[in-house]
Amino acid sequence: MKVLVLGSGGREHAISKKIAESKLVDKIFVAPGNAGTSIDFENIPISVNDFEKIGEFILNEGINLLVVGSEDPLVKGIRNFLEKDDKYKNLLIIGPDASAAQLEGSKDFAKEFMFKYNIPTAAYFKAEKSNYDDAVKFMKNLNPPYVLKANGLAAGKGVIIEPDFETACKELKEMLHGKFGNASEKVLIEEFLDGVECSVFVITDGKDFVLLPEAKDYKRIGEGNTGPNTGGMGAVSPVSFFEGDFKNKVLQKIVIPTIKGIQKEKMNYKGFIFFGLINVKGEPYVIEYNVRMGDPETEVVMPRIKSDLVEILIAAAKGNLKDTNIDIYSDICTTVILASKGYPGNYETNIEISGLENISDSIIFHAGTKLVQGRIFTSGGRVLAVSSLGKTMEEALKKSYTSAKKINFENKYYRRDIGFDL
Repeated sequence: MKVLVLGSGGREHAISKKIAESKLVDKIFVAPGNAGTSIDFENIPISVNDFEKIGEFILNEGINLLVVGSEDPLVKGIRNFLEKDDKYKNLLIIGPDASAAQLEGSKDFAKEFMFKYNIPTAAYFKAEKSNYDDAVKFMKNLNPPYVLKANGLAAGKGVIIEPDFETACKELKEMLHGKFGNASEKVLIEEFLDGVECSVFVITDGKDFVLLPEAKDYKRIGEGNTGPNTGGMGAVSPVSFFEGDFKNKVLQKIVIPTIKGIQKEKMNYKGFIFFGLINVKGEPYVIEYNVRMGDPETEVVMPRIKSDLVEILIAAAKGNLKDTNIDIYSDICTTVILASKGYPGNYETNIEISGLENISDSIIFHAGTKLVQGRIFTSGGRVLAVSSLGKTMEEALKKSYTSAKKINFENKYYRRDIGFDL
């Protein structure tokens, strides 16, 4: 079969590599892709939001399976676009339709869903320009720090956690007046939950689900979890505290009620669900839903999947996940993100990368890279994910950090404390 993966990051490179292990797959295309997907597969220069051109390509190439990696086309309705036309009736699609994708596209929608189905989450207030004074009053009754979340998509950067009340009020005003564009026309003010975060993933057909390996990512730019939030500076899988009682609580209180809610709401949902969770004294709470895999968590989840991922994706797309099982490698996987200096603020691009040919103990997933006349250059803030498997956390981390040192580009930056808190 022929597969098209939509996206250009490390997540899409990791998903494509796992798909390539399947005996069912003859050809993989990635649109628009990056240097890594260009080397391993075939890149197609089409924007993830150009539904017309994506549709034409699917028909011309005889694509059998479409895996939507990034959130934007899901929220904008790529499934709706393709399903309204009989020409695509045989196409298998991984990703929800636009209304179901509001679980990620609108923080307010997600919160209302969680409250409706008694899924544990933080108390919140929906702030707009018109109720700014009421929003400030709500914040006054919270214990610091203050959590401010842009309601819409903000590329993983629309969350501010501020310990000072006056500064939080100033940040709220700036967000409501366009700090994150249309994404922060509404802002959710949330009660701060103090605990340890982890990411849980499932593949669902809207009725049943398969649980994937969990992960923990590191969002802050600085070591010791300091500085502004990023799209993620590293990740590890598995997470030591997840097994046992906590895992059972996650399944019973969060995952199963979410799937039942999706079913009751008659959502057209066939694809991945990412549960951003926090462990508060042994109790799980949902911080956010994503309607696709996380990045950089995908870069530690995919290497741990032993089963044929494509078989699972086909079952999900056809609505036949019931009784589907998944086998997972027991190895620990770690990933370290190599970023451009200045990220998540201003950073330079078009810097040549060298040393990739020297890597043997790690898997390199490309993110912000491009291929120009056989040479690889930086093209984004997060450039490469260096993933490694090991029998222990120490072994996996040693491999990732040894490989990270062998890769060179000017002003390379990476955190040196990934996984050290577990």
